Formats: sequence, C-alpha cells, structure tokens
Amino acid sequence: MSNDQELVLEQTPCLASESNIHASQLHILPQGNHLLSLMTILRDSKTSVATFADVTERVGDQLINAALDLLPIQETNVLSPTGVEYQGAREAVEVCGVSILRAGASLENSMRRGYTGPLSFGKILVQRDESTSLPTLYYSKFPVGISSKVVLILEPMLATGGSAGAAIDTLKQNGVPEENIIFVNILASRSGIKTLFDRFPSIRLVTAAVDEELTPKYHISPGLGDFGDRFYGTHA
Repeated sequence: MSNDQELVLEQTPCLASESNIHASQLHILPQGNHLLSLMTILRDSKTSVATFADVTERVGDQLINAALDLLPIQETNVLSPTGVEYQGAREAVEVCGVSILRAGASLENSMRRGYTGPLSFGKILVQRDESTSLPTLYYSKFPVGISSKVVLILEPMLATGGSAGAAIDTLKQNGVPEENIIFVNILASRSGIKTLFDRFPSIRLVTAAVDEELTPKYHISPGLGDFGDRFYGTHA
C-alpha cells in the first residue's frame, strides 16, 4: 500500500474526529492508482514546468468535479433524440471561483471546463511573511452579488492555513456565509486543515492529498515545493 493510500485510511477518520471537523465537510479524493501517479509527478523535483502545469490541470479536473458534486442540482426533463422524455438535472446554482493569487489561478481552467451553470470569478492576493508565516491581504476583487453565490476558493497548497483564513475572512466580510464556501486544494497539511476548521467550522474542504508534517519554515513536507514557481517556471 502506498503512503498516500495510508494517509486516507489512517488520517481521515482521525482528522474528522478532531475539533470541529465533520466527515461530511472534509473530502479527500479517492486514492486510486491514476491519482497517485499524477501526484508522484507533481512531487518529483525533476518534473518539467510544462509537465507540471499539464498534470496540475488533470488533478484540478478531479478536484473540481468532486467539489461540484457537493452542490444541489435542479430537476430538468429533456427530450432525447429517440423522442423519449429523460428525467435529468441541470447545474443551476450561481457559483464563483475565487483564486488566491497567484497559484490559485492554475485551477481556473478546470473550473471553466467543469461547471455548466452560471459561473463568475474573483481574485484575492494574500502574501505570507516567510519568517513569521503571517498573511497580509493586498487585493481583492469579486463579482456583484457574491454574497448569494456558492464560492469555491482555489488554492493548490494549504500549509499553515494563514493565507486561506485571510481569504475566508475577506469573503465573510463581503457577506458570503461560511456554509457557502468550499476550499479546493491539491495538497494540504494536517495542521492546516485543523486550523481552518477550528476557525471556520461550517466550510467544506476538497483536497487531493494530506501530508503530515511542516518544515521549520512552515512548508508542507514532503510536499511538492513552491507551487507557483513550479507552475509558472519562475524558480531559480
């Protein structure tokens, strides 16, 4: 059994029982062979920028699909080409994807491909002081009426939870209820998950993997490095 598979089997029940975390609010993607192989490519320090970006979108598609499954649908009947009525459904909830810049923008294409209902986007710029790990909000821009939308926060990495918390605070200040916020994430630390649910017990979180440790500099370990640098090719 792989390390990632062990994380899901052993950590998920433990995480869901701690603090204010409920199993219905924490969603870790099923650790199948395909996802594990994609995550291995992302974690490999030798992976090229082009491959890293491509694999990010493949994982992003799985994450967005899992997040969208949490939303209600509207019953809709259509007439099939055979002339038979089909009792189906449509995605009708107004959704806003809010990227925490700059890395969060890497998940926007997956969101555009995935959601067939009314969709808009917002941006938040939060920068973390590398010595203190404390976040500072520099910029935010949201569509009109965001308080009535379901918001998917797009952020590949959840380390300490500081930047994520600042983003959620900003959304709440703009009238978005906690229960309408879904945090979509590629890799989370155990402590970051706990921090978010301690502060915001009504949010939901969808992630592809959970790592146990943080380094002394508050980076996820084993992690996958600086996501933005690897996605955009700006690392040294």
